[in-house]
Amino acid sequence: MDKIQMKTPLVEMDGDEMTRILWQMIKDELLLPYIDLKTEYYDLGLEHRNETDDQVTVDSANATLKYGVAVKCATITPNAARMDEYKLKEMWKSPNGTIRAILDGTVFRAPILVKGIRPYVSNWTKPITLARHAYGDVYKNTEIRAEGPGKAELVFTAADGTEIRKTIQEFDGPGIIQGIHNTDKSITSFAKACFEYALSTKQDLWFSTKDTISKTYDHRFKDIFADLYETEYKEKFEAAGIEYFYTLIDDAVARVIRSEGGFIWACKNYDGDVMSDMVATAYGDLSMMTSVLVSPKGVYEYEAAHGTVQRHYYKHLKGEKTSTNSIATIFAWTGALKKRGELDGIAELSDFAEKLEKACIKTIEDGKMTKSLSLISDCKDPVILDSEGFIKAIKETLETLL
Repeated sequence: MDKIQMKTPLVEMDGDEMTRILWQMIKDELLLPYIDLKTEYYDLGLEHRNETDDQVTVDSANATLKYGVAVKCATITPNAARMDEYKLKEMWKSPNGTIRAILDGTVFRAPILVKGIRPYVSNWTKPITLARHAYGDVYKNTEIRAEGPGKAELVFTAADGTEIRKTIQEFDGPGIIQGIHNTDKSITSFAKACFEYALSTKQDLWFSTKDTISKTYDHRFKDIFADLYETEYKEKFEAAGIEYFYTLIDDAVARVIRSEGGFIWACKNYDGDVMSDMVATAYGDLSMMTSVLVSPKGVYEYEAAHGTVQRHYYKHLKGEKTSTNSIATIFAWTGALKKRGELDGIAELSDFAEKLEKACIKTIEDGKMTKSLSLISDCKDPVILDSEGFIKAIKETLETLL
């Protein structure tokens, strides 16, 4: 068959460790034989981020604003151990946090459901989509280590020079201080993205935070959601037969566990980071979840929701076989290709991506899977494949669907 032609490049953000190895396998086996793949490539591997003083991350985000669709591999957010391991100039911030701040979007994550992999929460019969605010909070924080006694203050200096000053803590010994922020603009974009996504998918929308404790910061989120709902979305939601409601996050956690699923759960940045991992694992596996950042400017960035699979990478470096599940990384590519096909009016591209997703699911349902999937599957006699063998098995299934 002739290769499918593309008009506009995808922004391709390569990553780290085992997911970087899988990234190239996916391109070689599942994409390049079928698509005249056009990408603008950015190497977000930790070594190259260090060489460029992390400018490459900023450049990739700005390219996404230009081209409209990006696909991203998992990347390392370095800690002290990584500083030594990679001999870094400094402890670079999360590339996801940098990209999300520039794109000012909302991350929507949903489980990939496969027959034979039952959720650990038995009453979850429908997918739960986690909507995560993608700006501010701890990901754009400022921190201080107080080495001894002293006074910590929160100070805001207005444009006209007036000050608001509050004491955070009178330290009588060493301690730590953290400053976080958000903006009305970003919170409003987050709320609108959630309401619009709920309408487009006809799902109920839940929003949760902790306004009883955080009476200014968290309460501002609650107020913006409530005001937007009442002024712009209430009638649309009622016409669509769906519901919006707010609840405290601790109450939301209890409600989510008792629910059957089938709704969107909107959370602040950190809450969404933690809860999306919980939801993904409860549905089966962290590597069985889609993730897309949707910007109010109409820009989309697709990625895997999991990390770089460090343990498997060290095995790979020793020449040992690994059995790493590549489904979420494949679905990052298919999500981006579907959106590129939709925006450019290339039905063949979107159709191919749909078939590749079906091939992934059918391969697992036919009993061919990685070791991690075999541990959570009801399949009695699974064929356990190594990382490359699994991708090749998906290719064989794909060939039957094309």
